[in-house]
Amino acid sequence: MTELNPAKFKDKFFTAKDEKRAFVPMEKMETLWFNTGTQCNLKCANCYIESSPTNDRLVYLTANDVRPYLNEIVENKNNRISLDRVAFTGGEPFLNPNMFEILEETFKVGLKALVLTNAYKVISRSEKKFLELHEKYNSKLSLRISLDHYTKKVHEQERGVGTFEPTLKSIKWLFDQGFNISIAGRSITGEDSDTARDGYQKLLDENKIELTLSSENLVIFPEMDAMEDVPEITIDCWGILKKTPQMQMCSSERMIVKSKEKDKPQVQACTLIAYDEQFNMGETLEESFQDVYLNHPFCAKFCVLGGASCSSTS
Repeated sequence: MTELNPAKFKDKFFTAKDEKRAFVPMEKMETLWFNTGTQCNLKCANCYIESSPTNDRLVYLTANDVRPYLNEIVENKNNRISLDRVAFTGGEPFLNPNMFEILEETFKVGLKALVLTNAYKVISRSEKKFLELHEKYNSKLSLRISLDHYTKKVHEQERGVGTFEPTLKSIKWLFDQGFNISIAGRSITGEDSDTARDGYQKLLDENKIELTLSSENLVIFPEMDAMEDVPEITIDCWGILKKTPQMQMCSSERMIVKSKEKDKPQVQACTLIAYDEQFNMGETLEESFQDVYLNHPFCAKFCVLGGASCSSTS
């Protein structure tokens, strides 16, 4: 792996070669993410946001933090903000003691919710609350579960020894109870998508989880390394790569974060870049309709070149 050239990604508007940096306008908000806090019950080897049991750079959101954004969505539906679902990530969202209250608030205003979870023991600790929520709101909740690989060996290289079976057990329990679930893996081994899907499908079949996998409920994300060298994206790259700004997730997505250094939540341009102030878009959704300059390695690796999106599954 070649290390990142230190001259790259320094200037918001120009690349290291003094070429105009590409940017992405936002015309319509189709997905809103909430980072519920960066603390996690695991410390994964290559976590893009460096979540861990001790990382509290982003503090736990409360229902009071989330409510204004839910109200802004519901009360100001227009051509620019028109959502029927919001999404939650972390850290591990279900470590947040306010998570079930936040989901209740979401459902009460008529919105659906997608929650990204590692499902490692956090599900079994709150089975009663999950069942109550499921009975009351049925199909409004979707869960995307991180299972980095369909083999125990590779998954535990990333997530830690002893994490594979408990996660698989949670997947089976959620499926058996009728929850809407999907799987998120990572392209750790360089397998093609068909091989990965077949491997996951075999694992589910062997564990009597009758979920038929497709691009709708299985997503394989590229590996993220902020120190790996990647090209900077210029305005000329759109034509060369046959890509458009509208294909990038920051053209339609934003994320709410709450830094422990700030009194109020902020709107970030991207789910992958939670700490960088240059990607801060203000305090309200309306304020966040700004151009996003692709001045970060993740912009190139994950989005423009990787073609990935955090919202690509149910």
